[in-house]
Amino acid sequence: MKYARLTKEQFEELHPEFINFLATQSIDKAEWDKIKSENPQIAEQELDVFSDLIWEGVLTRAEYLEHFSKNHIFLFHAGDAQIKSLVLKSLDGNVDFLTKAGLQWLGDNMFTDTIEMKMGTRDFGEDRNASIFALIQQGAFLSDGQLYRQIISVMNS
Repeated sequence: MKYARLTKEQFEELHPEFINFLATQSIDKAEWDKIKSENPQIAEQELDVFSDLIWEGVLTRAEYLEHFSKNHIFLFHAGDAQIKSLVLKSLDGNVDFLTKAGLQWLGDNMFTDTIEMKMGTRDFGEDRNASIFALIQQGAFLSDGQLYRQIISVMNS
């Protein structure tokens, strides 16, 4: 398995897609039930293959990610060969970006001496999707990129 098995909730959400996945392998409901009861290891492998297919599609389309911690916000823009990062750090130890008040503080203090901003660019190397998945495993989540684009737009104006 290249990525991680989907959660039970994710499988439930993707039930129609999983049925289609099994159908491409000529496995209907009766056959699937038989596989689960008689060859659970084969069923596990099918779940893993399906999970990897879903992750591969999601990661291939991924463009923006965000990761919030108490004093840092990491914003990422993933291109084809490189990923750009924008890191915001609060120099005020009392600020918590994990709260609504902390985000409001950020909005009020974005371009002041209390926020340190760093930008960077890194090549993905051989496997773009694995690099993005590693960020997700560290706590990043996919986003629409609105915050990243807003900050870059203000910085460039």
